[in-house]
Amino acid sequence: MTARYVVAIDQGTTSTKVLVVDDEGGVRAEWSVAFPQVFPQPGWVEHDPEAIWTSVLEALHGAIARAGIDVREVATIGVTNQRETVVAWDRRSGDPVANAIVWQDRRTTAVCESLELDGAAGWVRARTGLRIDPYFSATKIAWLLDHVPGLRERAERGEIACGTVDSWLLWRLSGGRVHATDVTNASRTLLMDLETASWDQELLTLFEIPRPMLATIERSAHLYAETDRSLLGHPVVVASLVGDQQAALLGQGCTREGQTKNTYGTGSFVLQHTGTRAHAGTASLVSTAACSFEASSPGYALEGSIFSTGAAVQWLRDGLGVLESAAQSEELAASLEDNGDVWFVPALSGLGAPQWDPRARGTLIGVTRGTSRAHLARAVLESIAYRTRDVITAMDEQSGRRLAELRVDGGATRNRWLMQFQADVLGVPVVVSAHAETTAMGAAYAAGVAVGLWTDLDDVAERVTTGERFEPRMSADQRDGLYRRWGQALERARDWA
Repeated sequence: MTARYVVAIDQGTTSTKVLVVDDEGGVRAEWSVAFPQVFPQPGWVEHDPEAIWTSVLEALHGAIARAGIDVREVATIGVTNQRETVVAWDRRSGDPVANAIVWQDRRTTAVCESLELDGAAGWVRARTGLRIDPYFSATKIAWLLDHVPGLRERAERGEIACGTVDSWLLWRLSGGRVHATDVTNASRTLLMDLETASWDQELLTLFEIPRPMLATIERSAHLYAETDRSLLGHPVVVASLVGDQQAALLGQGCTREGQTKNTYGTGSFVLQHTGTRAHAGTASLVSTAACSFEASSPGYALEGSIFSTGAAVQWLRDGLGVLESAAQSEELAASLEDNGDVWFVPALSGLGAPQWDPRARGTLIGVTRGTSRAHLARAVLESIAYRTRDVITAMDEQSGRRLAELRVDGGATRNRWLMQFQADVLGVPVVVSAHAETTAMGAAYAAGVAVGLWTDLDDVAERVTTGERFEPRMSADQRDGLYRRWGQALERARDWA
């Protein structure tokens, strides 16, 4: 039986989606399973690792059944995942020892600030490309070691495995035989030397993390392991692990220097491919590993992470009841001639790039008796576009190049009002991906190349098609005037908590 399909697992922050992709790059079927969020305290975000794993299994079986194919027709499985989220588990039993600490979690803010005051920020940024921030994995791992009774001692004895979600899934998929991660995920931990793509002992010492608990680091497209036969009835090779945003960069066909994408999800993530040269991390942006196919030819990207964008729309719907559905925000925003000087800063989990202010909080300003729910909806949508411009402005300055166009994907791209406003605010075209699931497609492309279904990056890029293109309509004077006013609102949200 000819193996001509790739199964892509996209394990996200609120759900797991699985795609079945054929050897022409077409999506044969998909299946999605949501799982619960855990909020133990303000600023804390957790997941039950078993709930993540259950959602993966359910989505795997659902997608393969919907595709109507035999498992023996599956050539490979690719995995992409929410990054920075950490899981720790018992090597013998495979059972998690605590809830996963999610990338949005801010519980280690004080620890990060203390490390910065001690003078670690500069050399850590030079070595990792990252800031010392609660967003990244190292202080989350250290928190587990210090707060789960006996865990540090067990980790030092080699009894505990720990890693980002990709390594947790690989462990379970392989029946506990392989503990590995890829360079894109490892580059988000604050523990990997970006230049050598290896765990750095000085960083491990700084964050007090035992080396035996960590995974081996491989390139993104790699023959990691075969799945345990009991899972699908037939072993299938797992041939890619890729952090979700680097997977989306590949899924958008951004494989050459200067090409830039933004993924609109719970947060928004702007990545610009920088070729084989890693820009030094700065106070505003981070440098990160891009999807790699050959150990001798690494790829890098500049990244700006925006923590709350789609989450702000969800808050309007679920927290305030302002919206009946996320889609209603488009109708409400379009019903107004302007924003009525009402502004919203979506610092619901602090501010990420380029401000990096974990103590910022969501701010609604300019409210009068004439303010309506339409103004709230428009202010939230506008904030998504302005936060993207914040990052693009910093990216232009650091890379020394002017953005030519922004390729976009994610749920918010269905909002045509927002996409037009994004083009207007940036002053460059915004090009929507023809594939709604570019993150999963990136994982599929990487795995397909690894097993020889596709030949190389050029072969992948040829399969990427684009959808609607939004050209800027706003004058430069109007665009810049609005952006200056946005800057005033932004400052009022800073350093609040």
